Amino acid sequence: MTTRPEHAPSSIHAGGKELLAAETARLARLIAAHAPFDGTFDLSIPGVQASRFSAADVEYLKVFEWPALLIAAQGAKTVTVGHEVYAFGRSGMLMLPVALPIAMKATEASYTEPFLGVKLRLDPQQIAGLVLKLYPQGLPAAAKRGTGYLLEADLGLIKALSRLMECLASPSDVQWLAPLTMEEILIRVLRSPMGGRVAEIGLADSGVNRVSQAIGWLKDNYAQPVKIAELADLAHMSESAFREHFKSITSMSPLQYQKALRLHEARRLMISGALDANAAAQQVGYISNSQFNREYSKFFGSPPKRDIAGLRQQTPPF
Repeated sequence: MTTRPEHAPSSIHAGGKELLAAETARLARLIAAHAPFDGTFDLSIPGVQASRFSAADVEYLKVFEWPALLIAAQGAKTVTVGHEVYAFGRSGMLMLPVALPIAMKATEASYTEPFLGVKLRLDPQQIAGLVLKLYPQGLPAAAKRGTGYLLEADLGLIKALSRLMECLASPSDVQWLAPLTMEEILIRVLRSPMGGRVAEIGLADSGVNRVSQAIGWLKDNYAQPVKIAELADLAHMSESAFREHFKSITSMSPLQYQKALRLHEARRLMISGALDANAAAQQVGYISNSQFNREYSKFFGSPPKRDIAGLRQQTPPF
């Protein structure tokens, strides 16, 4: 199923579609200044990346993504998480609530009008502090639980993103103003229709946070055998409730998630040049090299050697 961004009510009333389009175009120009060629760029503001991609992709690129907001300022892209497909373009925003293996591709991009986007990594502690201030009486109704949440950003949020990018012109603005602008962006997102789900990232007793604890263990121990009962205990859930929550949040089972973790880590080890395929397979917990090659080829679409050779010739768009 393909999901497209919902329109926030304020995006129509706060200045109209023309103002939103003009401000989004300004944001795109600011992003372009910090993404001068194709690729992903870490900016001097912690947790913020800019990206440019000058051609539509034929194949999906598989990466492992942290909890984040992905905002498109120009062009369009598709992100797939498990069986869920999220398509968004200019002023569209996708929120990923937990660390997830995703597949993505630019679907609208050219040399003259490249895909331009910005990514903000989400900090659970910062979100928790803001939730207490914004919703002391309890959270508003949340959207249906999913692996991601799409929304068209309103004019106020796009303006805040532009101001964040403008901070990059001055080191003192990065130090003093960027944190305030990041807080404003989070407040605006928390007050949006996806706010209830964003808030869950910072709440210790939420299903998202409990599953995140289990994900943290899996990320630290991906080479170890998995016992679902122990993960459920870590999440303070019954085994059946844990399986249900994990699947609804990640679109995969814990064992499928662990396999994705192992394969992504093996890929990282190989592309860095640290290990060959057989050594990487053993490092991430595979006993059989043939099983590793088979599962790697199915997951990434090419056997390890060919996949790594191709990756060294390209840069991720986001």
